[in-house]
Amino acid sequence: MQEIRHVSMAPTRAQWLAPGTGIDAHRHDDHQIVYAGRGVLAVTTDAGSWIAPATRAIWVPAGTVHAHQAHGALELHLVGLPARDNPLGLDRPTVLAVGPLLRELILAYTRAPHDESPERGRLRAVLLDQLRASPQQPVYLPAPTAARLRALCAILHADPADDRTLAALGKEVGASDRTLSRLFKADLGMTFPQWRTQLRLYHALVLLAENTPVTTVAHLCGWSSASAFIDVFRRTFGHTPGAHRP
Repeated sequence: MQEIRHVSMAPTRAQWLAPGTGIDAHRHDDHQIVYAGRGVLAVTTDAGSWIAPATRAIWVPAGTVHAHQAHGALELHLVGLPARDNPLGLDRPTVLAVGPLLRELILAYTRAPHDESPERGRLRAVLLDQLRASPQQPVYLPAPTAARLRALCAILHADPADDRTLAALGKEVGASDRTLSRLFKADLGMTFPQWRTQLRLYHALVLLAENTPVTTVAHLCGWSSASAFIDVFRRTFGHTPGAHRP
């Protein structure tokens, strides 16, 4: 990422981003909760991408260089928290489940006025309590560093429906399936099937945010049928793709 902007305090605000727009790479000294009340949000660092629909929020620790990308019309809510307030104790971005109460707390906290009143302090305290209780979600697409792995991942990014085996893909990038399997675990911390499923879910969220029909999404992202896609989506996000509609 180039021309990294430094923001001393992470902003607390609500704003709209048009489809395809974003916020360039930057970092701030405070922690930040990034939440999409509508649309789908992607947060990208050098380590990979985290993506969140309206049932998820992304925790961005202080000092993390990151960029935001809007998919669909994005209602973006940003909550800045002092570096001393780290309810998760994590030093990397993390996707969190957002239930009805946490959602309302985020929406309320990003509304004006942003003062230091006792009421606002209590609101923040409850918000932090809810974050501590919020389950972490594995909706993360790590970025490869090994050259042959980058080449393979680029092929599947360009066409998530490519259903070739790891051995067949390996012939194209000049590596055996055994070597690539080892690289996936060592470089990305997951198996090839796990990474491919995350990639397909990532692209599915983007397409759904663009109002692409569910059956078309299933086809474009490589599932054998709409029902197979719906099953994986429900098990990952807790609801069907239809209920996810922006």
